[in-house]
Amino acid sequence: MDLKTIVCSKSGERIDSYVANSLDELSRSYVQKLIDEGMVKVNDKLVKPNYKVKIDDIITVGIPEPVKLEVKAEDIKLDILYEDDDVIVVNKPQGMVVHPAAGNYTGTLVNALLYHCTNLSGINGVLRPGIVHRIDKDTSGVLVVAKNDMAHRNLAKQIKEHTVNRRYIALVEGVIKTECGTVEGAIGRNPTDRKKMDIVQNGKPAITHFKVLRRFKNYTLIEAKLETGRTHQIRVHMSHIGHPVVGDPLYGVKKQKFNLKGQALHAAVLGFMHPRTGDYMEFRAPLPDYFKKLISVLDADNQN
Repeated sequence: MDLKTIVCSKSGERIDSYVANSLDELSRSYVQKLIDEGMVKVNDKLVKPNYKVKIDDIITVGIPEPVKLEVKAEDIKLDILYEDDDVIVVNKPQGMVVHPAAGNYTGTLVNALLYHCTNLSGINGVLRPGIVHRIDKDTSGVLVVAKNDMAHRNLAKQIKEHTVNRRYIALVEGVIKTECGTVEGAIGRNPTDRKKMDIVQNGKPAITHFKVLRRFKNYTLIEAKLETGRTHQIRVHMSHIGHPVVGDPLYGVKKQKFNLKGQALHAAVLGFMHPRTGDYMEFRAPLPDYFKKLISVLDADNQN
């Protein structure tokens, strides 16, 4: 058991949020789980996740030792862009889930990583070893995985502080007339459809910058840069401004013209400071073949 002690320096914030912001390696949802399990105390007393902290509160957080990994290692080919003793950077294909979850315990990136290397960080538990950030199943592209807890904590801190450079290529519906733009809107669960995210009043702040790369007759190719990294952020924001990502089954148009297996969204660039050396590293993943073919079809249509 790893015991952390925090002396509170502010008042009014929920304890789950305050602890997550104070301990960079812990997500808010994981802190809530620890609170529910009686692993978090304030002034030696158990509290609920909505407890509002007070100045000089003494918060103790018990973090259980990582459970021995039990997810099955599978011999699945990985497109490795870079690897050392601390991190592994991969180009995830469209259609691959990042980590196991209920009803989907095989064929994931984690299953493939466990076959490739057994030394992954254990901070996120049995089902998500090494996973610092995710991209959706049907989004392809570059993703960094932590091989040890030091790297995990460092990368998680960079993501929380919005210093990681994440740029995506997306094909969206309609023709965007401006050369660039910014979409701001707090993102949270859709109140009527829990499978979807939406711009909601009590959501988490989210900012997406975009610039136009090319225009077609009825579509626009854009580069989107994330200032924050919320679930489905680009998909929700582009749909919100009337330009949903082509092929998006949740936020896109009902009648899809192209026979795609998911949204035309690709994590093209990922840049971060190496957790051990502090050097800036940037990795690029080329567009997948289906995306290149889609652009070729639109190019041909433009010439007609």
